[in-house]
Amino acid sequence: MDSGESQQEEQAVLDFTRYRFLTFDCYGTLIDWESGIFSALRPVLARHGKSIDDQQLLELYGDLELEAESGEYRSYRDVLRMVVRGFGERLRFTPSQQEQDSLPNSISSWNPWPDTVAALQSLGRNYQLVILSNIDDDLFAGSRPKLQVTFRDVITAQQAACYKPCRRMFELALERIGASPTDVLHVGQSVYHDVIPAKSIGMSTVWVNRPSARPGVGAVKAASATPDLEAPDLATLAKLAQEKAAKAG
Repeated sequence: MDSGESQQEEQAVLDFTRYRFLTFDCYGTLIDWESGIFSALRPVLARHGKSIDDQQLLELYGDLELEAESGEYRSYRDVLRMVVRGFGERLRFTPSQQEQDSLPNSISSWNPWPDTVAALQSLGRNYQLVILSNIDDDLFAGSRPKLQVTFRDVITAQQAACYKPCRRMFELALERIGASPTDVLHVGQSVYHDVIPAKSIGMSTVWVNRPSARPGVGAVKAASATPDLEAPDLATLAKLAQEKAAKAG
């Protein structure tokens, strides 16, 4: 059996008709956050005469973000300011306050992946859609109109007072939408932030393994787990779900 046949067999195992809700990570899964990160950090580094390759930048970003999100909860805006200061400490420069603010301020300009809107609109015909994001409410508000769908609910790190992979965000989502874990299929780009914690409370998971300068990991901590489905993009997920719904109907 070749890899294509094996992947089709794995996809067939996932029964899309059993779920009422799809919960989504946002940045990385729905929105191209690597391009956003590069657009904000590259000018800062250039102004200070610093240059590292894309893979190194994403790895350092992931380490610094994880460090900033550890311990007592702080807003994501402050987390990103700390990330910029961390780049300065590691690369030996001192970012200005404006440069520290430039990363969180850039989020409203980050764009969805090309397949995101159409896929969400397709999935929204058969499922209730929910956001679970490591973000502040006001920062997500700048991204929400770009997604062009109605979400049943939006659960943020600010509301849960913790960052994924904390279980509290997933538990809060279940409380708010009135669902059991078996009613939910969680979709995320990060194995560490999404697949592992969602599986730990009994949710089925889809790992959207988007193209990345750091393949299979992106700007997060490397981790290993087995999702119920791996898809290269959201369009693939929407197509599989639509085909299953058509057969069931």
